Amino acid sequence: MRATITEVPYMTTTVNASELPALRLRRNEDRRLQAGHLWVFSNEVDIEQTPLGKLDPGGLVRVLAHNDRALGIAYANPRSLITARLLETWTIPDAAWFAARIHRALASRERLHAAPYYRLVYGEADGLPGLVVDRFGAICVVQIGTAGMERLRPQIERALFDVLPIESLLLKNDGAARELEGLPSYVEVVGAPIPDSVVVVEDGLEFRVPLRDGQKTGWFFDQAANRRALARYVRPGSRVLDVFSYVGAWGVRAARAGAGEVLCVDASAAALEFAAANAARNGHALGTRKGDAFDVLAALAAEGEKFDVVIVDPPAFAKRKKDLPKAQAAYKRLNQAAMQLIGDDGILVSCSCSHHLATDQLQDALGKGARTAHKHLQILEAGGQAQDHPVHPAIPETRYLKALFCRVGAAMK
Repeated sequence: MRATITEVPYMTTTVNASELPALRLRRNEDRRLQAGHLWVFSNEVDIEQTPLGKLDPGGLVRVLAHNDRALGIAYANPRSLITARLLETWTIPDAAWFAARIHRALASRERLHAAPYYRLVYGEADGLPGLVVDRFGAICVVQIGTAGMERLRPQIERALFDVLPIESLLLKNDGAARELEGLPSYVEVVGAPIPDSVVVVEDGLEFRVPLRDGQKTGWFFDQAANRRALARYVRPGSRVLDVFSYVGAWGVRAARAGAGEVLCVDASAAALEFAAANAARNGHALGTRKGDAFDVLAALAAEGEKFDVVIVDPPAFAKRKKDLPKAQAAYKRLNQAAMQLIGDDGILVSCSCSHHLATDQLQDALGKGARTAHKHLQILEAGGQAQDHPVHPAIPETRYLKALFCRVGAAMK
């Protein structure tokens, strides 16, 4: 079924880049952009020559250095700390411009994935700041996080339908980042109706996942490589605990690797129902326990439970830089509680999707947790986000996911 979308013709725009409003930077504030970064912060703008209040939220601008050297076209938003995001082009973005970038992103993903289940567009790393697209076969889930991309939504829709053999888009624009951009929250379907849940295929395993009501876009493609690595640490018959399990991606992986018992913990009863069903779908079984992760870990410890492998994959504890001290304390407390449930010579897989928490800070939290729990900890392997979440070499913010595979034993005396 062909989708009905707003028609945006492939044509050269009559707007010339030189006619766009200028956003001029303060002296020496262009160095980071010259190195390849795409963000302009509000304190980098020469507000005498470019009053922020006069910028059109989401409108296109020419970014100029203090000496009038042209740096590129960006879209601006005076309401945001990130006042402008460069588009790495001197062409006014139309549907053809988006199609070219989506073609490039698609070629990269098809090189890596035999089946159409992956993150197709990863924002700045794919030259499309503020745009995320996850592909689930004939459906793409789209998240637009900035006013500039919201303005360009018709061109994005047109390009996706023209480049991909898809039937539907689910615009899941209900994230907290939109509020910071002054954007409304909404969820909308473009094209054919979509089901409440779809099947994702990962390394031969099938997972049914909720799209509309699921977390983020419905599935965490970013952890695929780390879930693949888990098999090396699961011995036949192992007891495995999957904390913040969502729909059971880690737990089902452990079961396929030979775990004798898997327990999934999550605060959502609906997510745990999906987890149990996903295990059965793949010929396995797992147990579930609903509740706050910290409360459940404490209860399991009080019950004297021990596990050979514990996975903790929490949501971001540090969504903003100012949250970092509290987040570090939370990661320490969480991992300490997890280690107390691990028998001698067991494995802890500790994850963080908080960009603001660096790998060495996660290691520090683990080390402090180990000392408090009277455990000996060795980091065996460090993982990151999967290849469909590429890292832009000049934008450290595009690297966010950390997964540390650790050996846990009794403290040396």
